[in-house]
Amino acid sequence: MTKRNRLEFTVVTIIIGFMIAIQFQSINEPKIRDTRDVWELRADLLKEQKLQANLIKEARNLDQKLASYETERKQSKEQVLRQTLHELKKEAGLTAIKGPGVIVKIEPLEEELIRQEVDSEISPELLKRLLNELNMYGALHVSINGQRMINTTVIRDINGITKMDGFPLTQFPIEIKVIAEDANKLRDRLKASQIIEDFFIENLKVHVSVVGQEITLEPYGSVIRIKHLEPIDGENGGDL
Repeated sequence: MTKRNRLEFTVVTIIIGFMIAIQFQSINEPKIRDTRDVWELRADLLKEQKLQANLIKEARNLDQKLASYETERKQSKEQVLRQTLHELKKEAGLTAIKGPGVIVKIEPLEEELIRQEVDSEISPELLKRLLNELNMYGALHVSINGQRMINTTVIRDINGITKMDGFPLTQFPIEIKVIAEDANKLRDRLKASQIIEDFFIENLKVHVSVVGQEITLEPYGSVIRIKHLEPIDGENGGDL
């Protein structure tokens, strides 16, 4: 083998060895797989970061909802108390009220006005019977001469004068306003009642008319005195 042939053989051997080494490295550590693994890791990391961000956002939303529910609960509790207080005042007659109803007017008989022989007056017993009839026929709220009747109203004779909660009922006509469930029915039943004749015997006549529109009853104007009641201790009274 000549010197030139040895040189060529050596160069070829080196080239073949270098190629085998490159191929072996490519098989053991493929660049494509490494690149794909890196992107997959990055994609997974991005998904985890998004998931964490969504969880934080959802937690904040839940905190806001809880705060909102707590505020609504407190407001609802206060609203219920206000509504209850309004209903109690309404039932007690402490607020003005409107509704369909009738007006009952009581006045002396005309014959008695002409002769002026008898001073007509209304007795507490007769007035109470009339009020009982009105309640029986569906009266919901009543006022007499502008004075609202409530559960504690007292009608009695004081020194020969019929008074309602201290207000004298001596001036005629006496006007009774009534808010009723059914105004027409109350009027018809009252007109057919024996109480009309009882007033006639006492030289009084009763006129009943249905109001074409709603009537208004003013609230009770006097002070309501409550006896035998004490405030409840907040610790023992429970939580509303």
